[in-house]
Amino acid sequence: MPTHAEQRVIPYSAEQLFDLVADVGKYPEFLPWCVRSVVRSRTEDELLADLTIGFGPFRESYTSRVRLERPHRIIVGYERGPFKHLKNVWTFTPEGQGCRVDFFVDFEFRSRLLRNAIGMVFNEGVRLMVKAFITRAGKIYGPPKGEIGR
Repeated sequence: MPTHAEQRVIPYSAEQLFDLVADVGKYPEFLPWCVRSVVRSRTEDELLADLTIGFGPFRESYTSRVRLERPHRIIVGYERGPFKHLKNVWTFTPEGQGCRVDFFVDFEFRSRLLRNAIGMVFNEGVRLMVKAFITRAGKIYGPPKGEIGR
């Protein structure tokens, strides 16, 4: 069961980072392995999205229900797809000139083949994903004002 928790201080506001993570429809533009994302419904505090991840010969689609607690927390829950379970939590806390981001993910694929395949690349994949969000923040909001978290 891959699980990862990470905390970083990033030189952007909690509101900016919240908006970036909540923009699920744009994930294929910058997230490694996210090849498709369709937001099926969206309200002020929740969205339902279908995502397709692809790595190597594997392509898997799933549906997530995303609870939006603006601007402090995003909780991703699993609706249907190839997982036994999936939980992802982002917490955004203003800190100094930036924001402390707490990131947690816990999931397990039903398929032993997928579990073995992701197990080999999971840690590197999570690092690439976090880096992709930070890089995206720079492209959307401009260069950071400081060297926080680097």
